[in-house]
Amino acid sequence: MHAGRRLQYIMEERKNLVGMTLSQLREVASEIGMPGFSAGQMAGWIYGRQVASIDLMSNISLKFRTALSERYEIVHAAPVDCVESVDGTKKYLFPVNGGRTVEAVFIPDGDRATLCISSQVGCKMGCVFCMTGRQKFAYSLTPGEILNQIISLPEKERLTNVVFMGMGEPLDNLRSVLSVVEVMTSSYGFGWSPHRITISTVGLRRELKQLVEGCDCHIAVSLHAPTPEKRIRLIPAEKAFSMTEMLEVLRHYDFSHQRRLSFEYTMFQGVNDSIDDARQLVRTLEGLSCRVNLIRFHAIPDSPLSPSSQDMMLAFRDWLTAHGVFATIRASRGEDVWAACGMLNTARKGMGETKDCE
Repeated sequence: MHAGRRLQYIMEERKNLVGMTLSQLREVASEIGMPGFSAGQMAGWIYGRQVASIDLMSNISLKFRTALSERYEIVHAAPVDCVESVDGTKKYLFPVNGGRTVEAVFIPDGDRATLCISSQVGCKMGCVFCMTGRQKFAYSLTPGEILNQIISLPEKERLTNVVFMGMGEPLDNLRSVLSVVEVMTSSYGFGWSPHRITISTVGLRRELKQLVEGCDCHIAVSLHAPTPEKRIRLIPAEKAFSMTEMLEVLRHYDFSHQRRLSFEYTMFQGVNDSIDDARQLVRTLEGLSCRVNLIRFHAIPDSPLSPSSQDMMLAFRDWLTAHGVFATIRASRGEDVWAACGMLNTARKGMGETKDCE
């Protein structure tokens, strides 16, 4: 093969170092013939200083940096678009493999600043009230593409919390998600407490067990109904991932201390918002140390569903709390720029007026 073509081939096939765990970086060091301690040095540059080029790893010899650059690279992909809500929420559009994009939402709230990140382009779960579900599944993000939403965020220094509640089902991309969590919570990475991270899921049973045992992050289960019969009308994945089996898995673990288990419950008028629904929900969650987050439905085009009234949401919350289930009503943020719960969709164009971020 001609030397020029060979170099081009190598450059095209380079792998991203961002997203690699320390053990994976040790494998890279071994492959290149670098000393074992080089893995820690690389991690320090990638996650500590978050450099954009291997050339900047000044405590690694030029010989090894050159060898690394032939096979690996550091990819930081800045957002290609940003829109800002009247409430200060910002929705960013990040590029990923194959010319695709995902959305991430930055939510400032006083001293707290939360980033809602995506794990997939589209989603397989098909929830009838979710715009991402309408987009269908296209691609699972790599660990580097997930982490890039944090590393390339303009407000990254302000972040206090990260939630995996953006596009996609995190447990359908569990290997990547757990790699990201390891990087975020390890001393070689971001050094975050796992209690600053929340992972949302519809409840894939086998993967849920792996998640609970594999990290100490908070878990938020997308429940949205008090019974399987009602849930399957809203979440078709209920047929494959039964809430009954999912709750049985969760009952085997202790969530009574710092780690939080919550259930997401979007309220729809006349569907799941009656006091009888609240009564059934209390029975369903019996024996679990948990909270319920009540979410106002954000209307999406061509949906027969309507949001519950504020009075009904308050009555539902008060009934749950009075009967031993702590419940809150989640504040709605970013609805005017299609950044609120259930509204993320990169296949959608031109829906709603937006204000460009500065």
